[in-house]
Amino acid sequence: MVKTPDEPAESNWPCIRLDGKAGKQRLVLDISVSPNAKKTELVGWHDGALRVRLAAPPVDGAANDALRKWLATEIGISQSQIELLRGASGRRKQWAIDTTQTHIVAWLAQQPALRNEHPNTENLTTDLGLPPPLIGH
Repeated sequence: MVKTPDEPAESNWPCIRLDGKAGKQRLVLDISVSPNAKKTELVGWHDGALRVRLAAPPVDGAANDALRKWLATEIGISQSQIELLRGASGRRKQWAIDTTQTHIVAWLAQQPALRNEHPNTENLTTDLGLPPPLIGH
């Protein structure tokens, strides 16, 4: 991940952090997965991680492959920019995402499932020039 000069030093989102030493840092995204759902969707938070219902069985890496593909599509990056760091066989997973923190924060701020649950969403979206969060939806 290449950090740009306007990149925030740290995130107010509990599910993302920078990992590693300066110059070799990468963005880590924490996700809690519920496999075997009817459809894959972001549904909110679970203990500081994004809560994703996943329409894939937890068999032979199928859930991890499906989650990588879903993340790439949702975030707008290639699957090769996403690496599973921890949690290959568990529900709690940590993914290294090769993109800017600003890109991930903007994506998170646009998620309807998170808009009313994150205390700083309004400030984050305003700072990024995004529309304010929906209240009561």
